[in-house]
Amino acid sequence: MKKACTAEEAIQRLKEGNRRYLEAKTCGGDISPGRRLKTYHEGQAPYAIVITCSDSRVIPESIFDAGIGELFVIRVAGNVMDNHQLGSVEYAAEHLGSRLILVMGHDRCGAVDAAINHDPEGYIKFITDEICRAIGDEKDDYKASCLNVRRSMSIIEESLEIQQEEEHGLKVCGALYHLEDGNVEFIN
Repeated sequence: MKKACTAEEAIQRLKEGNRRYLEAKTCGGDISPGRRLKTYHEGQAPYAIVITCSDSRVIPESIFDAGIGELFVIRVAGNVMDNHQLGSVEYAAEHLGSRLILVMGHDRCGAVDAAINHDPEGYIKFITDEICRAIGDEKDDYKASCLNVRRSMSIIEESLEIQQEEEHGLKVCGALYHLEDGNVEFIN
């Protein structure tokens, strides 16, 4: 396995990638046939784990100007955490060597809006119930989205397996992606 970068190095790479994204007209991440073959033969070594919303406007590889094999992305509406997401995080940390876990929400999130303003039924309710636990009575979209990110961060940090990894430099941080201008605001 390739030596993983530190959590701090990963945060810096994410910030630099977002800066390039803000200035770009096209995605610059390496998606070449050569890169595909390299990761096919040598495996993946993502420098960060990104848990984010399934919203089609939130594309972590583009937002952070990353190519094939650079990010381990877990997407679920409302960027909520359950055992499935925690298992994916553990896999990337333990088997792929990723040292940074980034929970990235976004403004104008439909799942957060549904939790604030609606009472959905069906399977969507599992998501909005989790968001309601995170936001309580908060009605402001921005504040609610930040609270939701912080709850997911807390769930990850409280995971026994994740706590054991902390001695190896594993770090959890949060961010909010702004749809209008593409900027990523780190909210630790």
